[in-house]
Amino acid sequence: MRPTTENSPADQLFDVRDKNVVITGGSRGIGAMIARGFLNAGAHVLISARKEDQLRAAQEELSAFGSCQAVVADLSIDAGTTALADAVGSWTDRVHVLVNNAGATWGAPVEDYPKQGFEKVLDTNVKGVFYLTTKLLPLLRAAASDDDPARVINIGSIDGISAPIVENYAYSASKAAVHQLTKHLAKRLAGERVTVNAIAPGPFESKMMEFVLADPNARAQVEQSIPLGRIGRPDDVAGTAIFLSSRAGAYLSGTIIPVDGGRTGTA
Repeated sequence: MRPTTENSPADQLFDVRDKNVVITGGSRGIGAMIARGFLNAGAHVLISARKEDQLRAAQEELSAFGSCQAVVADLSIDAGTTALADAVGSWTDRVHVLVNNAGATWGAPVEDYPKQGFEKVLDTNVKGVFYLTTKLLPLLRAAASDDDPARVINIGSIDGISAPIVENYAYSASKAAVHQLTKHLAKRLAGERVTVNAIAPGPFESKMMEFVLADPNARAQVEQSIPLGRIGRPDDVAGTAIFLSSRAGAYLSGTIIPVDGGRTGTA
């Protein structure tokens, strides 16, 4: 059992060794950054993604850093969340950390924004988060204790905190919903020793930001908009996830943490 006194040794305060961690959307971008961080810290990681070729390539790369399993799953549909929950149950009898990172986006002018775009984004970003979490609750409860709660970490976005410039209406709405869902689940599950928090990333090197950051002029504008003057790095988001999953973060629930170089906090 990890130390729970008010004077936990520093080397154990952020210890996540041997924890079982499930990360959706773990084949690239922020999900892969978080997966690598947990593997480097000694956790056992299972990643999921919709595209098998990308998932297998990510598993092979991440396995160089530790124990990494992979499951193909489309979390925009009920069959996908059920299949992933079943696969996780075959992998382990307890989940210490669930990172709901899988997400979709869609951009279109306001008057042309398609219904199918809205539905795809909400099905993945909101419904998928909720239903996978509920289906994994038995395994989260099995891992939970007074001293070391189970953790759910939802990946939101600063676009769910302040209105973005780009026309990604479903995405920003979905991330605001994720933030509120985080608080609601945190209130409901606290008594069962399951904490629920959200990370709201700013600009990172990810597929969703690729169309902006690939343009040197646009990248420079983004960097100038961030008080710390740079794009987010893998350790920035991985470190926050590890903090929330360790003894150091055991007393937090219902929080939304912007990891954005100070962009929203100083707006």
